[in-house]
This record gives sequence, structure tokens and C-alpha cells, in this order.
Amino acid sequence: MPPQRVLISPEQRQSQQIALNAAQQRYLHRVLRLGQGDQFIALDGQGGQWLAKLTPDPATAAVVEALQPDETAATPTITLLAALPKGNGFDDVVRQVTELGVNRIQPILSDRTLIRPSDRKLERWQRIAAEATEQSERLTTPEILAPVSWQAGLKDLPTGAHYLCVTRLEAPHLLSCLQQDWPLGVTVAIGPEGGWTDAEVELALAADFQPVSLGSTILRAITAPVVALSLIKGVFEANLQADRPAP
Repeated sequence: MPPQRVLISPEQRQSQQIALNAAQQRYLHRVLRLGQGDQFIALDGQGGQWLAKLTPDPATAAVVEALQPDETAATPTITLLAALPKGNGFDDVVRQVTELGVNRIQPILSDRTLIRPSDRKLERWQRIAAEATEQSERLTTPEILAPVSWQAGLKDLPTGAHYLCVTRLEAPHLLSCLQQDWPLGVTVAIGPEGGWTDAEVELALAADFQPVSLGSTILRAITAPVVALSLIKGVFEANLQADRPAP
């Protein structure tokens, strides 16, 4: 069984030592029941990872060696703009799109958004993303931004292809768009329950978004991001496998 993965902040690693916070100590010593000399993988959420082992001091771990990332595990830069669904549905969105490789999540307060989350919600989403990073064995943690209006969310977008997922409008399928012209950067926008308003669609078109479909059925606001990210991940990994030389 491979060593357990634990997400640390970059400042916790000082040369050949890692300072463990109270939550990490509890998880390693009490939950996993690890002891002196047992090993785990520490990752900083920015691509760095180290094999570490527990020391007699429960608050300290020693770095055994730096681990080199698998270059084939690299993914395109994926940004998700997602209108906040009702209830706690965004918790599931954050968890699942983190597993699927998203790099940045921008929550959107659309015209049909019913909730206005507190600052504690952002902290909660960041914790969920950290846990999903460990579980999915990815090297980087997605950046989660504070919720903004749709108009503000359309500013300063990363370069690459920009897709607006729509329903009840004639639009090409996201899969066919990705297969025709695979971009290095992808921004995908998912609307709220009830879909985008006409005004919001017009704003997106003015910002050079391509309307796309996710299929013939109407998906829930917490389902659509998972479908979109699955398509992006699937096309990328298929292209990667096709480019890989035969053994």
C-alpha cells in the first residue's frame, strides 16, 4: 500500500524537516495510527512532494527524499466558472472537480443565484479542495476565489478556449469542440438552476465565449460541472495516450 499523502503549506517545510500542525498530527498519529519511522508523502499543493517519516517528536517529520512528479500527469490549465447552486451543493462541486483536475474555481453570483455565502463558506471550500487533493493523489491544489458577479467573473480570464454551457439553445457539443481544436487552456462556465439569463448569455458572447451543449438532457447545476470536467479530462488523457510511443 503506498504511503498516505498529506497536504502541507510551503512554509511548513524547512530544509529537511516538516513542522506538523495539530490537525496533521492527529490525523497521522491517531487516525492512521502511524508511529516513529513510518513514512508518508508530503505535498505542498504547488507541485512539490517529498517522502517523509515521523520522528520521536510528534510535531515534526523528517524529509527522506524529494519525489519527482510524473511528467505525463501534467494537465491543461482548467478554469471553472460556476454559478452557486442552492443549499450546500457547491461542496460537492468543489470536491469532484478537484478530483478531475481543475486549476481554478470562480464561484459566480448569477442573476438566478439564491444564496449569498459568508466568508466561512470560502474557507470550507478550500478545506474540501485540500482533502480532495490528497485523496485523488494530484500534486496541486486548485485556487478557489471569492464569489463575484457574472460581469466581474468575465474579466481577466486565462488565455485559451472559453466555453459557455447552455441549455435549450442550439450549440455544438463540448466534446466535439475539444476534439476539433484541443487548447492548452480551457475555461468552462456553468449556469445556475434555470440556466443563464439572456443578458448573461449576451455578456458571455461579448467576452468571446463559445456556447456549447453538454447533451440532450437538462443537468442539475451540481451535475453539469462534473460532466464538463470529465469530458475535458477524458479528451486530454486520450490525446496524451495517443501521443505516447508504443512500448
